Amino acid sequence: MNKIINVLLALAISLPAFAEMVNTNETGGLDSLRKEEVSTEPQAEYMKQDQEGPAMGRDFVDMPPLIPHSVDRYQVDKNANSCLRCHSMKNADKWGATKIAVSHYKNRDGQQLADVAPNRYFCLICHVPQKDAKPLKENTFEPVESLKKH
Repeated sequence: MNKIINVLLALAISLPAFAEMVNTNETGGLDSLRKEEVSTEPQAEYMKQDQEGPAMGRDFVDMPPLIPHSVDRYQVDKNANSCLRCHSMKNADKWGATKIAVSHYKNRDGQQLADVAPNRYFCLICHVPQKDAKPLKENTFEPVESLKKH
């Protein structure tokens, strides 16, 4: 019983000091890494600053587009998909992002769905961040003629 009273007394004494520390500015004492208010959402132009360069073309027909921005700390699992915040049909115009292809709204039987099909939900299986990096192993691959850059 004495331990509980001591803990409650310690909390009561330290709470005002903690409250003062947190209320040092309008954002509750938190500084944003974006140097903006924590409550504001960045515009799509902010995301574009993370690009590795202009969007790279495709080397073969039906190649999934590469992601022209960082996906570090993106959550894409059975509980959440961070990509849909910007790329869903509902949000893409708001963020100036590329909309998910209509094919991603069809299930494996070809039926049109109201939301992204479960077999297309895990974006990072097919789409990867682009990087203009030296190949790990040289190869002689050539894109199809219609996709070659002249």
